[in-house]
Amino acid sequence: MFGTDSGTPLESIAHIIQVALAPAFLLSALATLMNVFSTRLGRVSDKVDDLTESLAGAVPSDAERLERRLSRLRLRSITLDIAVVLASLGGVATGAAVLTLFVGALRDATVASILFGCFGFALICTVGAICAFMVEILLAGRGIRRAASRERDPDETGGSP
Repeated sequence: MFGTDSGTPLESIAHIIQVALAPAFLLSALATLMNVFSTRLGRVSDKVDDLTESLAGAVPSDAERLERRLSRLRLRSITLDIAVVLASLGGVATGAAVLTLFVGALRDATVASILFGCFGFALICTVGAICAFMVEILLAGRGIRRAASRERDPDETGGSP
């Protein structure tokens, strides 16, 4: 079973548990990523709340600038949503891969292809989540750089977005 011809059932079960540990590490990494995503989403939410309050009493020239910042924050939150969905799907697929290992101990028919598909899907979702997170980080960095350049040049009217 799983490429081992060990004689005792105990050794076979021990091998299955050993193989199941690799996906468990991926689940741990995904949980850490989800924590990072949710923390960043909380920060975006706080910024949106602050800008929304500022927008209520803003003069038209400031309102336009605040609307652009809100638009950028909306894009960041959408990107983070995509990252969270992909990481969640990766976690589900990883869990399915581990479950397939244990079900495969009972039935050895097409387990290898199901396991390959689940774990491959988990890896694709994880890479997608990391890419979405990278985009969000780049958007955040761009916003920070724009804000910093405005502070250095108080005569700047905002330029193009």
